[in-house]
Amino acid sequence: MADNRGGARKPAWVIDKERARRAAAAETIWLFGLHAVRDALANPARDKLRLVLTRNAADRLGDTGGIEPEIVDPRVFTKTVPIADESVHQGAAIEVKPLRWGSISEVALRNVPGAPRPLIVALDRVSDPHNVGAILRSAEVFGARAVIAPARHSAPETGALAKTASGALERQPYLRVPNLADALISLREMGFILIGLDGTGAATLPQVLADLPGRAICLVLGSEGPGMRARTLSLCDHVVRIPFAADFGSLNVSNAAAISLYAATQD
Repeated sequence: MADNRGGARKPAWVIDKERARRAAAAETIWLFGLHAVRDALANPARDKLRLVLTRNAADRLGDTGGIEPEIVDPRVFTKTVPIADESVHQGAAIEVKPLRWGSISEVALRNVPGAPRPLIVALDRVSDPHNVGAILRSAEVFGARAVIAPARHSAPETGALAKTASGALERQPYLRVPNLADALISLREMGFILIGLDGTGAATLPQVLADLPGRAICLVLGSEGPGMRARTLSLCDHVVRIPFAADFGSLNVSNAAAISLYAATQD
């Protein structure tokens, strides 16, 4: 049926896509804490919208990169900006747009100076922002090209994630993809070996890495408890475990990521 205002009605999927695009364009996040705010201000790729500081934080922060801050009383800080009262904000918060890192191929093929081999971390439904923030920090330290995760059921950019990442969120690509399985298949087509970390692995991570010197690696980790989904696990070229000294061992996912990244850089 034709629309009387001219032309045929758009299909529902087109309308939904346009709405999602507008919602993404309107999305903003609040980062808090002196370190996170300072790093966001120093990042030219960040769209910065509003800077709120206490007088003490403004004195400690120093240069704001030309952005005029709003100075507020510490007693009403969390009433001025939409962050939780218990947030360790240090009197500093900035409203920004989420970072846009580009496509999976753009981040996978970027050069990281000094990195011994191409490395990517894939996270399957790791939703705790503190875990993801810690993983981003380790990924930056060990020269990973990106951390990727599904857009749904994973931690989005938040102030808590940025604070745990200790600046890495501004520099380490964190790419949330529509479909993790499709992203893993694309990485394999680009030459990455997919190594899943799971307690059921027959081989240990060092054993498998010893046979892959210099090869591009994607380390795949699942959420604590459920681990990787069956589809994700089935796509891995190797499923490995981290060896423990005792009969029983359990690691937080961010610790497992740090150990695995270190091991992957020891060619």
